[in-house]
Amino acid sequence: MRRFPSGLRVALLWLLAIWPAPGQTRPAVLLISIDSLMPDYVLQADRYGLHIPNLRRVAEEGTYAAGVKGVVPTVTYPSHTTILSGVSPAKHGIYSNHPFDPLGKNLDGWYWYAEDIRVPTLWDIASAAGLLTVNVDWPVSVGARAAFNIPQVWRAGTEDDRKLIRALSTPLLRDLEQELGPYAEGSNEDIAGDERRARFAVRLLEREKPNFMTAYFTGLDSEQHKSGPFSAESMAVLERIDAVVGRLRAAAEGASGGRAIICVVSDHGMVRTDKTVNLVSAFRRAGLMTIEGGKVKAWSAAPWPNGGSAAIMLRDPADRETLLNVRKLLDRLAGDSSSGVRRVLDAGEIRAMGGFPEAAFLVDLKPGYRIGGGAQGPLVSAAKPAGTHGYLPSLAQMNACFFLAGPGIPRRALGEIDMRSIAPTLARLLGLQISTAEGRDLLAPD
Repeated sequence: MRRFPSGLRVALLWLLAIWPAPGQTRPAVLLISIDSLMPDYVLQADRYGLHIPNLRRVAEEGTYAAGVKGVVPTVTYPSHTTILSGVSPAKHGIYSNHPFDPLGKNLDGWYWYAEDIRVPTLWDIASAAGLLTVNVDWPVSVGARAAFNIPQVWRAGTEDDRKLIRALSTPLLRDLEQELGPYAEGSNEDIAGDERRARFAVRLLEREKPNFMTAYFTGLDSEQHKSGPFSAESMAVLERIDAVVGRLRAAAEGASGGRAIICVVSDHGMVRTDKTVNLVSAFRRAGLMTIEGGKVKAWSAAPWPNGGSAAIMLRDPADRETLLNVRKLLDRLAGDSSSGVRRVLDAGEIRAMGGFPEAAFLVDLKPGYRIGGGAQGPLVSAAKPAGTHGYLPSLAQMNACFFLAGPGIPRRALGEIDMRSIAPTLARLLGLQISTAEGRDLLAPD
């Protein structure tokens, strides 16, 4: 009998474990994102008195990471695009939550549109392979390549946002609303909005039986921004999200003949803050920005804020004088222990980390500080305590989550992983490859 090398035997056995026999339902991958979920919520649940049986089950039954090292910046939209593409923001093109807009012309618009993603995503490769894909509220999903798509988008913060979502979704949303009631407004990011969206996600699993589905929930992030990480309020929200995870898993397993693979991820962690750093005011005083009536009228250099950090952009990247003036200002701030500035990165360091390809500098703040707004006032101010993220991914509190369970998934602790490795891992589970990914398949034999 022919004998295969040991590594090949392992790979063949793994493929047989996840791939269906003739007549069986193809494996289905359900990717659930819980915004700002930190590993300790699940891995140290007893310590916090958390009742989250469904999340603990996913962790205990399969493969999990002690932490996921995120991207620059550690905010929602770049992170979720990396999760789906396996590349850093500098390559996939979603550099922040908001496009750079120092004059405010975009009316607080976000990177909502999937056409801005410059590389293939799991939606793209799954759809191209003829797999049925479904999305509910994943960031950067307007116009995403999914058979059934309910994108994340908002504008006014009123009921008209629901009309906008209907107009940009596949037609099935109107049918589901007849059955389930109104879908959540786009700007409704609390736990009640999560639970309403979850009803639609469950029904789509039951009706459409997708091969690949993405679903996003933001109630924990919203609460942590208000009350901070590990607050009683945040843990109460997470317990309700855990129930959502249980309902989604049950629906996915029912729809796939028991062959559902469940992956729970997050995009970043959270830090409690009680001080703000007003870079706009500092840039104005340095003559780098002109502000009238509270609005920017002119600028030669401006910050692009991201919670715990800010990219620094030059209107003319070739303007050597402005570059030197900005460098002088930032060096002074970094040298002042009371400024809240932890580190200033130059363009080369930012590129090496895969962020902001056109930025001249990046200002990373100390934990406890967050970027503030306004053109007046001191550099540092006391602020109402709140949760913030956006710091460099080297900060341990920014670690995100990865939990994976289902048929053929080994029980394994991975240690810390790179966020770019999630996409190629899920691609293999779908029987596909995402050749542009910068990460690796976490389940591949060593």
